[in-house]
Amino acid sequence: MELMHQFETILNCLSGYIIIILEFMGVLIIAVSGVKGFYNYTRHLPETKRVLAQGLAVALEFKMGSEIVRTVVVRQWEEIVTVAGIIILRASLAFLINWEIKEEDKSK
Repeated sequence: MELMHQFETILNCLSGYIIIILEFMGVLIIAVSGVKGFYNYTRHLPETKRVLAQGLAVALEFKMGSEIVRTVVVRQWEEIVTVAGIIILRASLAFLINWEIKEEDKSK
């Protein structure tokens, strides 16, 4: 029983670090994509929208990964529903962004 408690403690600690790292990576990707998008916008480059949309889509994937890892440590139904709602929202956003990228590619 003591060994299982130790494993659970390690899992909780490790998943907390993984969540923070994935969230940070998502935010970093959004920031870099925003700077690239702004640079492209100031240069009036045609790929501005595509660069920004691709960056947001990739960042959402990292942020969804953090929410999936978060499901490992949730214990109450309210938390599970909240995490599921966030995952559904982020997946919907990622789907819409990828759809917009495909539509942009078709119009070229």
